[in-house]
Amino acid sequence: MRFAADLAGQGHGLAWLGTQDGSSGRPIVFSDAAIQACLMIKVLFVLPLRQTTGMMTSIVKLAGLDWPVPDYSTLCRRQKSLAVQVPFRRAPGPLIRLVDSTGIKFLEDGEWLARKHGAQRRRRYRKVHLAMDTATSDISAVEFTSSREGDSPLLPDLLGQIASDEQTGTVTGGGAFDTRRCHAAILTRGGTAFGPSFGPMAVRPSLPIRRNGRFWKEDCPAARVRNETLRANRRFGRANWKRLAGYHVRSSIEAKMRCLKSFGERIASRDPDRQGAEIHVRVALMNRFSALGKAEIARVA
Repeated sequence: MRFAADLAGQGHGLAWLGTQDGSSGRPIVFSDAAIQACLMIKVLFVLPLRQTTGMMTSIVKLAGLDWPVPDYSTLCRRQKSLAVQVPFRRAPGPLIRLVDSTGIKFLEDGEWLARKHGAQRRRRYRKVHLAMDTATSDISAVEFTSSREGDSPLLPDLLGQIASDEQTGTVTGGGAFDTRRCHAAILTRGGTAFGPSFGPMAVRPSLPIRRNGRFWKEDCPAARVRNETLRANRRFGRANWKRLAGYHVRSSIEAKMRCLKSFGERIASRDPDRQGAEIHVRVALMNRFSALGKAEIARVA
């Protein structure tokens, strides 16, 4: 079996054991790839840390490898500072970027008391912001914030995680992204010089106008693009504009949100840093599954 070796990233030149980096103190025993491999097993099979160690030991033995396995306390300690590597594929040509966010619950202190005695208390949750490529169905950008953060302020950060050499044709999102900051961030992806006509390298936003949306008075590229969308909405109707603009492709990222929650409706970690690492591990698993293949959907008359 090569399952453990594949999780550890042996095909990418990564090692299971850690290396001396020249810093003071005791060197780490296990590499980040080994810790991430164990956490992927934990998230995939919804296991506690102790059971994760036992299952990983069995996998290593079945693979015929003489590797040590990190204990549960090592996994808990390293998860807080782990930089999770999220693999994703690159597709040629201008891509359609889909952006969206969802809330996910987490187990806070004292939750067992409410579950046992039926005390009414407000559930706490955090927000996960994702950017997806429709060509590969891979998640290319992730942001993990508190529930107080809105959707639109995180769009520039999501686009900033995407490499500048990757071409983007359209950025599609919900009505919450209909802001000046979001339109400006999308247009900046294709350059700063925009006139009335857009060249082949320009990035176009596909954002629905809010119900009470009005024309913007500013004379800037973001305002001109947004006003063009508003005119199209008023001329053809909101439903027709969505169909003509290809807005309904946004359902793909809604399905990805469901895949994210298929690993569990809530996250097990309580520390914000560990919670962020757990979310990134989920995204890494989803991208690996997407690389194996996806279902072909055909419309039946």
